[in-house]
Formats: sequence, C-alpha cells, structure tokens
Amino acid sequence: MTSVRFDERVVLVTGAGNGLGKSHALEFARRGAKVVVNDLGGSAFGDGASKNAADQVVDEIVAAGGEAVANYDSVTDGEKIVQSALDNFGRIDVVINNAGILRDKSFAKMTEDDWDLVYQVHVKGAFKVSHAAWPHMR
Repeated sequence: MTSVRFDERVVLVTGAGNGLGKSHALEFARRGAKVVVNDLGGSAFGDGASKNAADQVVDEIVAAGGEAVANYDSVTDGEKIVQSALDNFGRIDVVINNAGILRDKSFAKMTEDDWDLVYQVHVKGAFKVSHAAWPHMR
C-alpha cells in the first residue's frame, strides 16, 4: 500500500509542541508537508509560556530533512498563526486544530472561569484559526 503524500502542501498544527499535536506535525512532515508548528508553550493547565516545545519539534523536522517554522501565538489569535504560514510558505492547505487546555476537574467541580478558558481554547480557538485560514484554502 502506498502512503498518502503531502509534498509541497502547507500544514498548520495547533498545540504541536507535545503529545498528539507533535505526532501530527512529525507525520505530516515525514509525508512531505511544510509544517507550521504552533504552540504557546504553556503547560497543559495553561500556565506559563515558552518557545522550547515548538522549537524542538521544528528542529526535529529540519534534522530529518523537512521544512517547518515555529509559531508561538495563542489560538485565539488565529489571524497571526495563519499569517505565519503565508509569510513563510506562501499558502496554507491543511489546518489541524489540536490545541487544548486541561482542567482536571469533573464538570460538577468546574468553575465558570474554568469553563470559559476551556471554551476559549477548544472551541473559539478552533474557530479563529479555521476562520482565518478559510479564505486561503478555497
């Protein structure tokens, strides 16, 4: 069986510094895609910020012969993330909305502030990135 290739395609993966997002970014790169590795660099709980996670994934892709750039913007700034793809690669073909934030509480124990933060990242962030990319993918 032949594998699906993404040669010359540009793939943007949010939350790509660790976990599934990192796996997605590495696999798309292995299949020939140019990858925008977006990660704010905070913990799964939303604390802090660091460029290290995204930079390490980019370094791994480049070391394997691929092309990638890091982006450290929040998914609530979808326009900035998409612009990074356009500035670096001139196009965007695929968006993987993977960014997430953990609130390790049952629904009954979740505060409204907890819910608002989860909503901002999981739902509104996916909307903002997809909405910004849409005109360039049509």
